[in-house]
Order: sequence, then structure tokens, then C-alpha cells
Amino acid sequence: MSSSTSSSEPLIEAGRVGRPHGLDGSFHVTQPEPRLLIAGREVLVDGRPERIVRRAGTDERPILRLDGHTDRAAAEAIRGAQLAVAASDAPALAEGEYWAHELEGCAVFDGEQPVGEVLRLLPLPSCEALEVRRPGGGSLLVPMVSDAVRSIDAPNRRIDIDLSFLGE
Repeated sequence: MSSSTSSSEPLIEAGRVGRPHGLDGSFHVTQPEPRLLIAGREVLVDGRPERIVRRAGTDERPILRLDGHTDRAAAEAIRGAQLAVAASDAPALAEGEYWAHELEGCAVFDGEQPVGEVLRLLPLPSCEALEVRRPGGGSLLVPMVSDAVRSIDAPNRRIDIDLSFLGE
């Protein structure tokens, strides 16, 4: 894994540093993306490269310790920090799965009718949703379900949705 992450390279948020766990510098991770939180992997902690030396807990409630963080005070000092991984270091996803940065900025259409541009991918309790900025202002939430999203062409930066399904 390269520790020379370019400032223009997309980052994938892997979670946030939560409360300390124990006395050895370990901490809970909030909002985790477990596929990115692997022992031995380099993560950026508020932009600074750090190596994960311990991974415990579950995918829903992971516990990490970083190299050089050896006590509770070290874990408390980074509490709330963003954990991120360079997109080039992220594992490949299955067919039909996307990292948020792959969809952000995509043009959204209903057939040939322009709808807007993806601002971000939002995690909701039942599914993820695209937040789409409308040309005239405002935004539209599009659930990532097959009834709402007809197709995603990430390489060509185009997403086709069904506005009638959304009541538009």
C-alpha cells in the first residue's frame, strides 16, 4: 500500500474514531465501512497516514488500534477524527455495487430528460439514496432500488432514474 496519497485522489470514508476501548490505545469506530478496516492497512486519520495494528469487535462495532497509539490518552486525542482510505487502495466491489465517490458528480436523467447531478450517497436505514441537486435549486432523494434507478453507467458518469416511481 502506498503512503503517498495524492491530494487529488478520491478518498473513501472508512468511519470515525469513537470512544476509547481499554487502556492500550484502542478505540471504537463509528459509521464503519468494515471492508476498509483491516489489520495491516494504512488509513488516513484526518489526513495523516496511520497503520492499523489491531482489529477486533464486529463489522457493526469494530475496535481498532493504530501503530504508535499505546494508551487511552492517544485514542482520546483523535476522537471524532475521520478515517479514510485512498480509493486506489479500496477492494473491488461486486457487480452493481459502487463506492460513493464513483457516483458523486454523475449526471442524472429520466430517459433523455435531465434531472440533476449527484451530490452524495446517503446511508438511510432501509437502503442508500442518491442526493440529486436539481438545476432550478433544491434536491431530490433517489433510493438505490431497482424501481427508482434504471441504470448506472459510472465510467460515463450517467445515471438513469424513473421520476414517475418517485412521484415526480
